[in-house]
Amino acid sequence: MTPNAASASSAPGRSSAPSRRTFLASTAVAAAAVAGGMPLLTACGASDSGSGGGSSAGKGARKLLPSYVANNVVTPDIPAKNGSAIGFTGKTDLAALKTSVPKKLGKGGKLMVMSPFWGSPPKQGNAYYRAMNDLIGVDVVWQNQDGNTYDQKLGAVLASSDVPDVVVVPSWNMGGKIPTAIISKFADLGPYLSGDAVKDYPNLAAIPTDAWQRCIIGGKLRGLPQPQPYVTGIVPLYRKDIFDKEHYGIPRSADEFMALAKEITNAKARHWACMDMKWTAFQAFGVLSGSEKPLGWNLVDGKLINRIETEEYLQALEWTRKLFAAGVVHPDALMGKNAPDPGAKFAAGEFLIYAQNISQWWSRTAEQATQNPDYKIWGMDIFGHDGGNPTLWAEQPAGIFAFINKKASESVIRDALAVANATAAPYGTKEYMLTNYGVEGTDYTVKNGVPVKTTQGNNEVLNAYVMVASPAATVAHPDFPEVAKAQVEWQQRMGAFTKKSSFYGQMITEPSRYTDLGNDFEQLEDDVTRGRKKISDMQQAVSDWKSKGGDRLRDWYKKLLDDNGSAS
Repeated sequence: MTPNAASASSAPGRSSAPSRRTFLASTAVAAAAVAGGMPLLTACGASDSGSGGGSSAGKGARKLLPSYVANNVVTPDIPAKNGSAIGFTGKTDLAALKTSVPKKLGKGGKLMVMSPFWGSPPKQGNAYYRAMNDLIGVDVVWQNQDGNTYDQKLGAVLASSDVPDVVVVPSWNMGGKIPTAIISKFADLGPYLSGDAVKDYPNLAAIPTDAWQRCIIGGKLRGLPQPQPYVTGIVPLYRKDIFDKEHYGIPRSADEFMALAKEITNAKARHWACMDMKWTAFQAFGVLSGSEKPLGWNLVDGKLINRIETEEYLQALEWTRKLFAAGVVHPDALMGKNAPDPGAKFAAGEFLIYAQNISQWWSRTAEQATQNPDYKIWGMDIFGHDGGNPTLWAEQPAGIFAFINKKASESVIRDALAVANATAAPYGTKEYMLTNYGVEGTDYTVKNGVPVKTTQGNNEVLNAYVMVASPAATVAHPDFPEVAKAQVEWQQRMGAFTKKSSFYGQMITEPSRYTDLGNDFEQLEDDVTRGRKKISDMQQAVSDWKSKGGDRLRDWYKKLLDDNGSAS
């Protein structure tokens, strides 16, 4: 649900900080001027006086979904459980890699793909691109765009008549008029993938059904998904080496965390307990997930409520505010989303705990492995604020999608699906190895069963083919198998306390009149937790939100439930 949701060690991690800018890669939804288009999802549920909006769970949606056929090419060391990824904990044996694409499915055509890219895009025609294109039988030409400003470029392209053959759209860029443009600009893939038709592409058939449901837009199956675990991706990461040395205990309640934070903190010595713990607070107090639309709506005792209306939401903000007020939070956190990357100061021991995406469990380990051998980052189990079990809420099962131009010929569509079938190959296959690591000897070498990227590989094998489609969520770190094992086991433990909201798995697009209704809440949350605003200011903002459209939006969501049923 962030820049590249792939979990293997070769793939770039997700976000760099869990604000909505980085947890979802952008605080602002796309506001590009995309012309025309029919009201979104009008065939699938509620409308709002012609202003569009709807859900992918409308009547008849099930028949649009591809048949699920498990891929038995490779057996994971740790099977998925409680919404977790699958895990692999062994070394890489190149001689034992399986084949999941026995023949080229591409017909040799050229395919233009526009995708967000974080970093400096490599030159077209590099060894990695050539090898992938040869494997698939398609000449893929990349139109990489800056991922940090992708919404602007996306809006401009979709408003024009010059749309590439394939366009990657992360869910965090699906605001404003982008969903309407998706309907008017991109193809219905149902004839190629719905039901048993998907069996022509076995790796796509092995993508979990929940991820495909998120691809139904405008009453048609339009997208190719990147699946992700539905367990929360934000972990309270901590310096286990220092905890062990100082005999710090792992907190099991909000009060225990506060006491520990005060014990750790010595501002004069430049030692603080943590960074901003707002996301952990939301988890500990059982606040409905707010990382993606529907932003925290759920049916409770027959009444539809939003997360911002709950007592738990205010309690989580108040607890976070107390951490800041107590001086246990690193001063950099006062800067909010503009704070520098915390990695160096975490490594230096300036603070010992921070709430971050689970991908950093591995990436921080890898970056410190040679220069700081005693360094050990680990993940705390999320605690219930009162010392009991936490109540966690499921994230959406897919967050990045690729769409194929509606004007594309059948041969172009087939070539695009050939690309997706190769990039969705499971871990342990030749296709996965090439997609995620590149060309042996050029992009990586293998030392003691561990693939190690070369400088060329680090520069070229990223943000590319994995953006078209990915296999079921997978965690595999051959260089640090103990981290892979711990990550999946953490997901499984937290998954046992995870509930699915009423709108789980649905691609929700709200009527355009409500698009910007909740835009100011993230900033207000940060102002409250840092003492610049009061809890009463948040209560007033919620009251204003209700009168300015929140109550009408509630009615709209209730009609979606009445028409389509609840997922929980």
